[in-house]
Amino acid sequence: MRAPTGEQYPLSLTIEGRAVSAVVTQVAAGIRSLEVDGVALVESFPESATPPGAAGIVLVPWPNRVAGGAWMLDGARQQLDVTEPKTGNAIHGLLRNTGYRLLEQERHRVKQGATIFPQHGYPFLLETTVEHALTPEGMTVTHTLRNDSAVSAPAAVGAHPYLALGGVRTEELVLTIDAATRFLTDDKQIPVSEEAVAGTDFDLTQGRRVGGLEIDHGFGGVRTTDGRSTQSLEAPDGRRVELWADEDFRFVQVFTPQNFAAPEGARQAVAIEPMTAPANAFNSGEGLRWLEPGETWTLAWGIRFRGV
Repeated sequence: MRAPTGEQYPLSLTIEGRAVSAVVTQVAAGIRSLEVDGVALVESFPESATPPGAAGIVLVPWPNRVAGGAWMLDGARQQLDVTEPKTGNAIHGLLRNTGYRLLEQERHRVKQGATIFPQHGYPFLLETTVEHALTPEGMTVTHTLRNDSAVSAPAAVGAHPYLALGGVRTEELVLTIDAATRFLTDDKQIPVSEEAVAGTDFDLTQGRRVGGLEIDHGFGGVRTTDGRSTQSLEAPDGRRVELWADEDFRFVQVFTPQNFAAPEGARQAVAIEPMTAPANAFNSGEGLRWLEPGETWTLAWGIRFRGV
């Protein structure tokens, strides 16, 4: 029987005394598993399943939500398909259920492509690629977007990995988010304001134990050092899994569901989602990039393991 996430691309790398492996999927160019020396760095799911909670998928040409699926373009209302019925929003972009086409493949990397054709609420033509490449520490993910429209096109990029540290209960991990602000949202999870996290319960800059955290918020003011930001989960023994991103990813969504559908049963998980724009960017304009005709945008993020 065919997998609901399409073709499966097993990747492997043995280098510097380490064994790194992963499985990348055709649908949504998702990460289904990632391990370093047998330690799982993301929440995995069976080949026979769809990604629980959008685990590992690519979010293009917008991450998170567009309020009511509606936005204005040159004075004309655009209506995206509503893909989150409970809120009436459009969520997670236009490639969530798209099967990418294989472009390049080696033992340690795979490059896939998908076209965004003009459609309801998005009258633009974008060519996109995603390359997943293993490294001695984990994985690097490189995105490219090219605007093949005759006019400038709005775009933002995100991804939806749930980080993990195999063998350690999620509740025991310490979550660190190096960001200065948090977006406050309405009852439909659309940002209404932004506040400094300093002095609040949402200040995660010094690390907070995951157990008991209930967060589904976007964060801004992501700090970078030498052109990269770093967010992390740390085990009691000092081992860490880190999500790094280049300077294009100035926002991050943190989601700590209590009912993540893991293979062994529902439990808590932690999504750390790099984003180039926050929720509802098609309306606010914050972080939104307008690509000129023929312009290409390349950006990268990754996951890495830090041992003791």
